[in-house]
Amino acid sequence: MNIVVCVKAVPSTTEVKMDPKTNTIVRDGRASVVNPFDATALEIALQIKDERTVAGFPTTVIVLSMGIPATQELLRDCIARGADRALLLTDRAFAGADTLATTYALACGLRELGTVDLVLCGKMAVDGDTAQIGPELAGSLEASCITDVRSLVRIDDASVAAWHATDEGTELIETDLPAVLTVSKDVAQLRMPSIAGVFSAERATCETCSAAEVATDPSRIGLAGSPTQVVRSFVPERAASAQVIEGTMDEQAARVAALIEEAVR
Repeated sequence: MNIVVCVKAVPSTTEVKMDPKTNTIVRDGRASVVNPFDATALEIALQIKDERTVAGFPTTVIVLSMGIPATQELLRDCIARGADRALLLTDRAFAGADTLATTYALACGLRELGTVDLVLCGKMAVDGDTAQIGPELAGSLEASCITDVRSLVRIDDASVAAWHATDEGTELIETDLPAVLTVSKDVAQLRMPSIAGVFSAERATCETCSAAEVATDPSRIGLAGSPTQVVRSFVPERAASAQVIEGTMDEQAARVAALIEEAVR
């Protein structure tokens, strides 16, 4: 079984820089981490690998990302934690992509990896909160999709079953493979890298591919392939004020009650 985990590098701080021309995040790679939701997806993939390996079923976990060259270090860390391979799609042509253009590029990267039985990704990225990549990727691959997975019940060579969250509660879904699963952040905690894993990551080669190498259509990637674009980004203005209420306790209580009534009108 081949499992691919889609990983995104996100800023490790809320102090992010925006490109004033494209209104996209400036990604310099100096302060980036693996998206926390994707880290959970990686742990789920590694747990599947562990269980299937013990049962005698060969399983490979591959991490796939699109980003700047510095993202290789994050992918190498994923190998240290147990992933077998890493592929980074990196090209200036990918810059400024919205979710649709990103999905298209990732789908091209998946074709480069060959047969894929299961795709895992975080429910959303903390720097975008769109939660669109997983379902869009499933649509692009014409595969089943289970969103917001809270618990994996069973997986075999033909199907997968999982509990996932809905507006009404949780629901158990079973679907055939290949499939795409998006994972909630609190499902699992990503394991620490082992000493053997660290040495393995140092020797491993993080594969990289350009837009041309994965045969992308230039009109469908980057800003050119993004039908949705940020028109303006800004920090909301905040104001705070305080009012001192004096008098006896009864007078203060009456004044507070009056202020509450005014606020809810």
